Amino acid sequence: MLTNFFTVGQQVWTLFLMMSTGFILRKMKKISGVTLTQLIYILLRVIVPCIIITSLQLERDFAVMKEMGVTALAVLAYFAIGIATSNLLFRKQPSDQRAVLRFGAVYPNNGFMGIPLVLACLGDGAMLYAAIFLVVVSIMQWTHGIIAINAGKPDAGERSVKKAIKNALLNPGTVGFYIGFVFFATNLKMPAPVMNTLDLLGDVYSPLAMIIIGAQIADADILSLFRQKQLYITAAFKQIFLPVMTGLVLYPFHLPPLMFAACVILAGTPVAAVTAMFAHEYGRDEFTAARLVSLSTLLSLLTLPVVAAIAKGMG
Repeated sequence: MLTNFFTVGQQVWTLFLMMSTGFILRKMKKISGVTLTQLIYILLRVIVPCIIITSLQLERDFAVMKEMGVTALAVLAYFAIGIATSNLLFRKQPSDQRAVLRFGAVYPNNGFMGIPLVLACLGDGAMLYAAIFLVVVSIMQWTHGIIAINAGKPDAGERSVKKAIKNALLNPGTVGFYIGFVFFATNLKMPAPVMNTLDLLGDVYSPLAMIIIGAQIADADILSLFRQKQLYITAAFKQIFLPVMTGLVLYPFHLPPLMFAACVILAGTPVAAVTAMFAHEYGRDEFTAARLVSLSTLLSLLTLPVVAAIAKGMG
C-alpha cells in the first residue's frame, strides 16, 4: 500500500507541476481570459470526444459490453450515494449557495482531473472505464445537475427540463460515445490516418487540462479560499466520503481490478469545474462556486494520492 501511495503521489505531483505551468503563464498574463475560454472549448468539444472514440476502438465482444454495462451501474451507484446523502447537507445556507454546494458535492471533475489521473495511475487499459464514467457523468450533469442547480427557483420549470434533456442527449461526451459505439457495435475499424489523428489529439489531453486548471486557480484569491467552513465540508464530502462509500459498496461485487480502481479514483476527484460555469449560467452564487472549485482542486493534491493508492491496493 505504501508503495502504491508513493507511486500515485508522484503521478499526482507531476500533474500538479503541469498545473503550475498554467498558473505561472496566467499570472504573467501570457494566457488571457479569451485564450482560456478557447482552450476549454478545444478540450471539451474536440479532445474529450477523441479520447472516448479511441477508447471504444475494441473488438466487439460480449465480455467488453458486459464490462461497459457494469461500469455504468457502478457510476449510477456512486450518484445514488452522493445525491441521497448530499441532500442532507447545507440546510441553513441561502438557496443560491445551497444549490451550488450540493451540486459541487456530487459532480466530479473527471474531464479535467479524472482522465489524466486514470491514465497516469492505471494506464490505457483503464480508459474504457473512464470513458463510460465520463459519459454517465455527462448525462447526469445535464439532467439531474441542471434540475439541482435550479432547485427552488420560481422559473426552474419546463424550460430547464427541456434544456436538460436536450443537453443530456447532445453533449461532447455523449456524441463521442455515439460515434465510438457505432464502430464498436459494427466491428468496423477507422482508417489508420484518422485513428492516428485521434490518438495524437488525445495525447494532448492531460497537459492541456492541467494548464487550464492552473490558469483558473491563478484567478482565485488563494487566502480567501481557506476561510469558509462550508467549502471544507463540501470538499471532504466529495473527496473523502464519496470515494470511501463507493469503494465499500462496490468491493463485495469483486469487479475487475482496473474497473474497481478507476471507479474509486474517479469518485475521489475534486469538485467539477462546470460547477462555476453552471452557477454563472443559472444565476446562482458564482463567488462560492469559483472558490469551491479552486479549494477542492488544491486539496486534491493531498487527498487524491491517498484515494488512488487505496483504490489500487483494494483492486
